[in-house]
Amino acid sequence: MASRSRKRGVLSHVRSRPTGAATSRARWARWEVSAASAAAQCRRLFVAERDGRVAGAVRASLLHDSSVGGRAEATPHVHPDHRGHGVGHALAAAAEKHLAAVGATHVYAWTNDEPGTHPFAERHGYRRSRAGRVLRLDLTAAAPPLLPLPTGVRLHTGRDLDADPQSLYVVETEAGADEPSDGPADATTYEDWLRRTWERPFTDLDLTSVVSLDGEVVSFTLAATDGRGRHVSAMPGTRRAFRGRGLARLAKTASLHRARDADCTDAFTGNDAANAPMLAISQAFGYRPFSNEWRYVHELGRGSHGEACCRRP
Repeated sequence: MASRSRKRGVLSHVRSRPTGAATSRARWARWEVSAASAAAQCRRLFVAERDGRVAGAVRASLLHDSSVGGRAEATPHVHPDHRGHGVGHALAAAAEKHLAAVGATHVYAWTNDEPGTHPFAERHGYRRSRAGRVLRLDLTAAAPPLLPLPTGVRLHTGRDLDADPQSLYVVETEAGADEPSDGPADATTYEDWLRRTWERPFTDLDLTSVVSLDGEVVSFTLAATDGRGRHVSAMPGTRRAFRGRGLARLAKTASLHRARDADCTDAFTGNDAANAPMLAISQAFGYRPFSNEWRYVHELGRGSHGEACCRRP
């Protein structure tokens, strides 16, 4: 299963909906405000301008899903046309100054494999901690075969449970505790999960697939789409007592089939590079390597700022 931070990373491959860029940005901004829990996360969005144009941005916030204090996240994004002019440095400096003021001691960021990102990160005090893999599946080819349902097993969509999705929160909380991560994912409340996961603008309840056994929800895969043919499996997870039965595979297979029927052409998933079992499952579905991402951590008070953490916007 993809780690929670990997889930956030792979969602970068889902962009704006076809209803128009302005509408999409407005919708995303409204969600950001409603989901921020600003008192708890002390979230800030910094935007950099250069020559009268938006050149980059960074969202800085304390990590909300861990009981370990002092952890924060800030990944500056700088448009390629504006790199090399100090934009990333200015964004990182502003983000880290804010995070230090609200009690952060460690700042985490993702980089991709674009030229120069890693040397800049390491030169300015960021230390590489772990790797993530983004994989792609061509949905225009043959879909994985549908699997027979064992006795007592039923498949549902996320829409079926939209009125009361708390059972999915229980599954994700238990599954998330066993995922590779920067710290224990043990502090997400149901209300936070609703705002930050279930109500996320790109979450697709019709393609989200849920497995129940004898009436109890035991496994699901969360789907996100952008209306442009791209599908992301953002959270395959199964409760511990029901693992090893292929239930997550059932959920993911059903989601991919519905995605194909909905005219999705590309499916993405993200796995921690150390999560060999999930990488093997993804490859068995037909996913192939698409890109690499790296998690970096910077201990505040050590090193300097830089443009190292810039990712392609």
